[in-house]
Amino acid sequence: MKKVVAIAALLLTVLVSCKKATDTEPIQIEPKAPKEAEIVEPAGDQCYASRADGNVIEMSFNVNSHQEVNGKLSYNLSGKDKNEGTLIGNMKGDTLIADYTFTSEGVSSVREVAFLQKDGTLIEGFGDVISTNDKVTFKDKSKLKFDAKNTLTKVDCKVE
Repeated sequence: MKKVVAIAALLLTVLVSCKKATDTEPIQIEPKAPKEAEIVEPAGDQCYASRADGNVIEMSFNVNSHQEVNGKLSYNLSGKDKNEGTLIGNMKGDTLIADYTFTSEGVSSVREVAFLQKDGTLIEGFGDVISTNDKVTFKDKSKLKFDAKNTLTKVDCKVE
């Protein structure tokens, strides 16, 4: 028994004396300045119009920092009743997709509209539509056709 205690004591002494010194330096963490947030300012009012063959289309809107669109749109087409109303929608890349709430012949209606923003102009998009819940929407937005004959050019905004 004395041999076992002596061997254990000797083994313990050897293990303790072989322990490596661990002199680790504390980790230095240097704080970095926070990245500056990119703030996108609202673009302000934008106005567009088309006047051709007795037809007048006028649009004014603004786009906020979340790409939300809010504005007015009016169509005064030759041989048809004038309709004017509000636009509420979003910019999706270079395309404005919005609900156009308007009154024509005393009846209020909602129709989805699309305009492609290109070289300082807006080109109106057309495509197959469906009517659900008293609202006319595009059946498939990926199949919209933008015809250059329906182009609105940028104009100075009227002061109201």
